[in-house]
Amino acid sequence: MPHQPSSAPQGELTLRTLAMPADANAAGDIFGGWVMAQMDLACGIRAAERAHGRVVTAAVQEMAFAMPVKIGDTLCVYTEISRVGRTSMTLKVETWAQRYLTHVMEKVTEATFVMVALDADGKPTPVPAA
Repeated sequence: MPHQPSSAPQGELTLRTLAMPADANAAGDIFGGWVMAQMDLACGIRAAERAHGRVVTAAVQEMAFAMPVKIGDTLCVYTEISRVGRTSMTLKVETWAQRYLTHVMEKVTEATFVMVALDADGKPTPVPAA
């Protein structure tokens, strides 16, 4: 995914967290899997709020990194529910890095997540009307 600067993040700020040394390789670059996990957490928060209950990740569609996240950066994950089906929701997710000790925000990656609402027995259940 070529980096194309955007004027501002799209969606609602759903999660902010600090990238720490334990999340990085020897060069100080944060693991992509850690970034993806933060995106998954943000989607879980947003989808559970919308579903008024338990949700699980069903799919993640195409994710590529435009630039690295470094130790000390604040990872900011923005989510937007773009579609609500009978039991599933599609969320567009943007992840930005606020660079350490600055106000500089750079878009790191984006993806589309599909989340499914579950009942108490772990079976898909309808997403309530908004």
